[in-house]
Amino acid sequence: MAKQFASAGDLTEKKISFDEIGRDLWAFTAEGDPNSGIIIGDESVMVIEAQATPRLAEKVIEKVRSVTDKPISHLVLTHYHAVRVLGASAYMAPTVIMSDKARAMVVERGREDWDSEFVRFPRLFQGHESIPGLTWPTTTFSSSMTVYLGKRRVDLMFLGRAHTAGDIVAHVPDANVMFTGDIVEYHSACYCGDGHFHDWPATLEEIRAFDLDAIAPGRGDALVGQDMVNEALDRTGDFVLSTYQPVARVAQGGGSLKEAWDACRAVCDPKFSDYAIYEHCLPFNVSRAYDEALGIDTPRIWTAERDREMWEALQG
Repeated sequence: MAKQFASAGDLTEKKISFDEIGRDLWAFTAEGDPNSGIIIGDESVMVIEAQATPRLAEKVIEKVRSVTDKPISHLVLTHYHAVRVLGASAYMAPTVIMSDKARAMVVERGREDWDSEFVRFPRLFQGHESIPGLTWPTTTFSSSMTVYLGKRRVDLMFLGRAHTAGDIVAHVPDANVMFTGDIVEYHSACYCGDGHFHDWPATLEEIRAFDLDAIAPGRGDALVGQDMVNEALDRTGDFVLSTYQPVARVAQGGGSLKEAWDACRAVCDPKFSDYAIYEHCLPFNVSRAYDEALGIDTPRIWTAERDREMWEALQG
């Protein structure tokens, strides 16, 4: 029986967890599905990551209302991917923040990414009829900005390219907790299809330098305690390098994409095959690593048609 493309066959609902990872800081996680984060300030609430649809966003809002009745004033989107941003309308937040680069990527490839991800992960897009359109920020920044939720300070920063060219993190200094988006994952595969393999390890080290007490990663369990934080940083770095290095050897030696796929599987399957969305991510990761190894710095835009062509080439 032929393998199904990406997560087209993943129709099982995931168990939601809602964990306090610092004072009035919460991680919304769901067994490898996209995470969201909650920062409760003196006067209002900041949500990190919107989810894929307003229907999924309502699950986050329900959890927020279980711990506070303060209004949601800010929505922070760590990058442009559809599964992270298209639920934004549900929050009715007056301020929606992205990096300058992330907004530029919405302009450049937001519609194509939506169409592509819709086919890759149909379960996450149940209720897609309520999505009003592409999500646009009200506020952007280049390298850093600070938001005050009353007296509570939140530092938003671009620390380097990784999962995309425009990833940002949110750091809450009073608790030394960071919301990293998909720069960091825990027992979940990194999606590298729009990534920058050469830059990603250095960005992880920028995060490590904060000596954090907790992280809410992009996927996987909340990371509480420095041992768990450092383990996740190490595992994420190992995943990125283990994916790129065998693919680069094949690509730079003149081998085919299918040969690169086989070389990557030989290294990564023994270490990561039990990670959430591993099979989903692998073809996109190999394709992007192959391109980067040949000097293509800007990831090519994924479309539903390109997805099909890539999958057919790998299966053939």
